[in-house]
Order: sequence, then C-alpha cells, then structure tokens
Amino acid sequence: MSLKDQITEDMKTAMRAKDAARLLTIRGLLSACKQREVDERIVLDDAAVIAIIDKLVKQRKDSITQFSAGNRPDLVEKETAELQVLQAYLPQRLGAEGVAAEVATVVAELSAELGRPVGPADMGKVMGAVKARLAGKADMALVSVAVKKALAP
Repeated sequence: MSLKDQITEDMKTAMRAKDAARLLTIRGLLSACKQREVDERIVLDDAAVIAIIDKLVKQRKDSITQFSAGNRPDLVEKETAELQVLQAYLPQRLGAEGVAAEVATVVAELSAELGRPVGPADMGKVMGAVKARLAGKADMALVSVAVKKALAP
C-alpha cells in the first residue's frame, strides 16, 4: 500500500471516529498532494508525498514559532496537534551522527571526483548530492549544519 493510499484510509478512519482535528489535517495533506498532481500532471510516488509532508511540517514549525512569539497559545496548540499528525507519516529520521557520517561520505566522494579537497565554495555541490541521498530521511536543517561543519577550514 502506498503512502498516499494509507493517508486516504486514515482520512476515512478519522471521519468514522469523528476526529475533526485529525480529519482537517489529513484533508489538507491530501489537498496539497492533489494540487501538485494536477499542477504537474503526474502521479505522486512515496518520495514526492514525503517531500510534501516535509514542507507542511516545516510550515507548522514556523507557525508555532510565530504564534509563540505573538502570545497565541490557542493557535500554538492547534499547530502542534497538526504537526504530530503529519510527523506520523514521515519515516524514521537519521540522527546527527548518521547525518554527519553521510555528509562525510559525500564529501569524500566529491573530493575524489573533483580531484581536489572540497571547500566552503563547494557547498552547493555537496548540499545537492547530500539532499539527493537523504531526501525524506533527514531534516535538511540538520544536514545544512553538518555540511557547513564538514566544509569548514
């Protein structure tokens, strides 16, 4: 069963359970998936759905930060509940050590490919390679920190 099918089944379950908050979040997720399918005229695979979920998770985290700064605990609570629902669909994430190990591997591969040590000027190349390898498996903010640390002189 694909991830999108699982999300659809969870929406039906939330409807039967009359879980309005969960249902609203899942409908928003399915709406974002459908919008991308229509815009790009494609059928989403699991990796594309995970990318959409990542985007929605980031939006929720940003909203929580803003609502906390604005002293709106009611909205913080709502966004936190939505964040928990969305995170349930994400695969197990790599920790800081796992990300650092993958970044070190990519840096070594790129150094060998370029025939010279990789430096801070090559951050875009390294990030592109790491992003392709760790898409959906790691938080990209954590990846960015690890890449900066690996490329620091």
